[in-house]
Amino acid sequence: MQKVLLVWPEKCTGCRVCELACSWEHEKVFSPALSRLQVVSWKREGVDVPMVCQQCQTALCMEACTARAISRDPETGAVLVDGRRCIGCHMCVLACPFGGPAIHPETGKIMKCDLCGGNPRCAEMCPVGAIEYVRADRVGLARKRASLGYLTRYLDLAVKEG
Repeated sequence: MQKVLLVWPEKCTGCRVCELACSWEHEKVFSPALSRLQVVSWKREGVDVPMVCQQCQTALCMEACTARAISRDPETGAVLVDGRRCIGCHMCVLACPFGGPAIHPETGKIMKCDLCGGNPRCAEMCPVGAIEYVRADRVGLARKRASLGYLTRYLDLAVKEG
């Protein structure tokens, strides 16, 4: 069973440990600019959201790649970039509606989440569990349970306030 990254924005504290773990795993430096995921922040609202590649079944980035540098790992399901074939045209960046691929600031080629070969460091290192690596068939159930938790708390408040 393939697994996916499940993000819980309400748990994210904006610490950016996930970005540092990712850049260390791939580049051997601690640099958010070299991370394959980015934490997007709305400072005034106090909201931080880790943005990760969705590893789409119909990967528009792969379809847009004229150099055929993007393929899917049959074992992990990750959409991978072959840096030797990438020509740095950035068509995949334009094609992705989720901002998954990013441009490497030094090489100009594409970098994107590869699920760390099946052991994503971002999920492993997240201190609050804002990123989990879960079976793909469990994502819907986890979201439903979370939504019911919110609904229950909301209804409790509504009942107390009369």
